[in-house]
Amino acid sequence: MARKQTAAPQAEVTVENVGGISETEVTLSPGVTVLEGENATNRTSFLQAIMAGLGSNRPSLKADADVGRVELSIGSETYTRRFERTETGVRKEGDPYLDDPTAADTFAFLLESNPARQAVVRQDDLREVIMSAIDTTAIQAEITQKQARKKKLDEELAELETLGNRRPTLTQRVTEIEGKIESKQEALADIREEIDGMETDLSKTKETKAAMESAFETLQELRSEQSQTRKRLDAERGSLEDAESERERLEAELESVPESVADRRAELKSSVSDRRSEQSRLESAVSELQNLIQFNEDLLDGEETTLQELREEETPVTDRLVDDGSVNCWTCGTTVEQSQIANTIDRLRELRADKLERISALDDEIEELRREIESLEERAQRRSKLERDLDRVEDEINSRRDTIEDLEERKASLEAEIDTKEAEIESLEFAESHEELLSLHQEANRLELELEQLESDRDQVESDLEAIEERLEKQSDLESERDAVTQELTELRTKVERIETEAVEEFNNRMEAILEIMGYSNISRIWIERRETGKEDAEFVIHVIRSDDAGTAYEDTIDHLSESEREVTGLVFALAGYLAHDVADTVPFMVLDSVEAMDSDRIARLVEYFEEHVPYLVVALLPEDAQALPSRYPRVTEI
Repeated sequence: MARKQTAAPQAEVTVENVGGISETEVTLSPGVTVLEGENATNRTSFLQAIMAGLGSNRPSLKADADVGRVELSIGSETYTRRFERTETGVRKEGDPYLDDPTAADTFAFLLESNPARQAVVRQDDLREVIMSAIDTTAIQAEITQKQARKKKLDEELAELETLGNRRPTLTQRVTEIEGKIESKQEALADIREEIDGMETDLSKTKETKAAMESAFETLQELRSEQSQTRKRLDAERGSLEDAESERERLEAELESVPESVADRRAELKSSVSDRRSEQSRLESAVSELQNLIQFNEDLLDGEETTLQELREEETPVTDRLVDDGSVNCWTCGTTVEQSQIANTIDRLRELRADKLERISALDDEIEELRREIESLEERAQRRSKLERDLDRVEDEINSRRDTIEDLEERKASLEAEIDTKEAEIESLEFAESHEELLSLHQEANRLELELEQLESDRDQVESDLEAIEERLEKQSDLESERDAVTQELTELRTKVERIETEAVEEFNNRMEAILEIMGYSNISRIWIERRETGKEDAEFVIHVIRSDDAGTAYEDTIDHLSESEREVTGLVFALAGYLAHDVADTVPFMVLDSVEAMDSDRIARLVEYFEEHVPYLVVALLPEDAQALPSRYPRVTEI
């Protein structure tokens, strides 16, 4: 995560053994700082050092050094970068300003090789450059996550709607049950009153009456226990069915998950290791190529080295006074044309670019393998959980079966006891009135059992209603969360398009202003069209509109722009990306180099325009170009 800079104090940059710099320390003030000097005076190397302190991986270690460092202090905060040459390449460590330099490398570090500048010059895919700072994979992953959450919320809300529809029915059911309870209570009260009257009229011995009352009491207790046992048995059977259904589901899901992923996981980890080893070798090669390119560029630009000084001592003075456009090859000592060295540098750059492209491809491959490994590990964890759940359900099934068996035995035992007790009561030699009294006691016992069942049913319905009410209380929160998730989904889905549109608008507006400032008389307009391709992506098409002497406008191509015009277009394209991605919010610096294709006055106008948008703008210029810039800009003439 980038550290956001909220103020613009002075910045101190300390450099050791980076690029062509042995050691230097420079103070930069907010606004524009001009690095003034001829070619081969380490101005570009200093810009690269700033980039290194900010987090870029592009700067290189000095060719003749094993260790280098950059220290960047902004106010009270200090950021460091350390370079160390190892057998496998240059290791880069430290605590830079940025954790992810992608956006800054593309839109703020505007050296000659900057991808945004080069995209215009080489007519590369402009949209790809603009979107390189956006992790579209992460956006899609977040969209998938939000979609899953919204689906779950929709299901929960649909369930709550169903529960809400059930509420009136359950409320009515409670009312009906309470009506039946009231009716049964009235009937039971009447029967008890009749029983009391008959018992008063009957003349029985105390022993006979006590025996009858005891028998009825026992019978009532047995029937009550029988009812409870029946309900428990029904509940256990229902739970057993649920557990068996759960077991079937778990077995089916377990069957769909592969048993072993260890071999495949080991194979993938080996592939990751192989690719990382290849990356390490390529990074070492890239580092060596960069050193070689830097060395040849220094040789071509005339930067003095120990090797050259030794050779100049062996060369006659008269020969050194004649400049025929040739250079002594540092490898074999023969004289070669400067153009040959320049061609060699171009080929080395192409080779370095190929290797960097392969390193990037390896990054993608490693990420893909890592995701597959994570998927395998998730499947292994899922299988382990399913097996544990299946064991738990099996234990539950066995336990419930044992309980059901015990309850069935108890039910049978109670039925036998009830039959015995009823026979005992019937065997009592009472008069006809006694038999009628027995019938009334049986009816009262039946009503009491029915009342007990009705009250149990009412309690269950009221419990269901209470649970529904409790869940419905969450409906408002769930609806609010669903609305928020829906809004986030909309924003995520339009984020890419919004950035593309904003980048195009920024370019078109800035380009219009720059053309007016720069005074390119025969260019009416340079603009980018965002064109839908019929797929999810779009493409950026750049248009050049010129006007002839008669004022008639016609469309031209980027190929026909002058070098100065192309450079300006590339820089404005980089600025558009800088503004569209709010790069100034994450890194306060912009560095600018290789603008000699423009004349001095236009360089000055361009710098003043860029100054409005960047907290710190560091520009490397030749002395004659620096003369055109306002004197208020601090100059750094020695590095």
